[in-house]
Amino acid sequence: MAGRVAGKVALVTGGSSGIGRATAQIFAREEAKVVVADVVVAGGEETVQLIKAAGGEAIFVKIDVAQPADVEAMVKKAVEVYGRLDCAFNNAGIEGALQPTIEYDVTVWDRVFSINLRGLWLCMKAEIRQMLSQGGGAIVNTASAAGLVAVPGMSAYVAAKHGVVGLTKTAALEYAKAGIRVNAVCPGGVDTPMVQRVFSNNPQFAEAAASAEPVGRLAQPAEIGEAVVWLCSDSASFVTGLPMAVDGGMVAQ
Repeated sequence: MAGRVAGKVALVTGGSSGIGRATAQIFAREEAKVVVADVVVAGGEETVQLIKAAGGEAIFVKIDVAQPADVEAMVKKAVEVYGRLDCAFNNAGIEGALQPTIEYDVTVWDRVFSINLRGLWLCMKAEIRQMLSQGGGAIVNTASAAGLVAVPGMSAYVAAKHGVVGLTKTAALEYAKAGIRVNAVCPGGVDTPMVQRVFSNNPQFAEAAASAEPVGRLAQPAEIGEAVVWLCSDSASFVTGLPMAVDGGMVAQ
């Protein structure tokens, strides 16, 4: 039986670890050719090797999503190697600081927006342009449960992720008739290196995050990845403009 995205070409930013790595592996398991992109070279190359060791096909592209030239080169490389771009998972992101709004450092704020919102927008621009030229495609953006509800102390992250949700909805409406679907996943707490870094620096935040999950645990990265790949598959052919909560019931409270 063919995989859910068999024969398709999938791009994953932030693919060196966590949700990005898990999703890249699931795309490959479901028989897509995968372009793994990240600013962290060693981790991205390791993801590619894991995919190849499991019998999949993948390449690595070094990219800083905040740099427009890098983004354009990433999409160009995907098309040069594999001929097209069918699926894109815009996942690269950083957590920023955990500080009250009036104390939030402006340099950190700007960096969070540069990666989490502006960088994602740059990726979408290049991906949509390519998808328009070939007659369609599917994009999934990483927003967050923090893109649907507030998290005290994370003003930049929350604002940027709310922006991702709005950008996702806007692009979905703009390109629906062109055969391009644009959705977002909104994870709750996920057991990733980024989340563990936040927890180690802020033990009190770890306790609050755990208690906020009605299912009583953090998600595993692959649980988010499964949702992403489904949204990119033909099984989700009538789904667009959706900020999909994959959060163990967090925002249902």
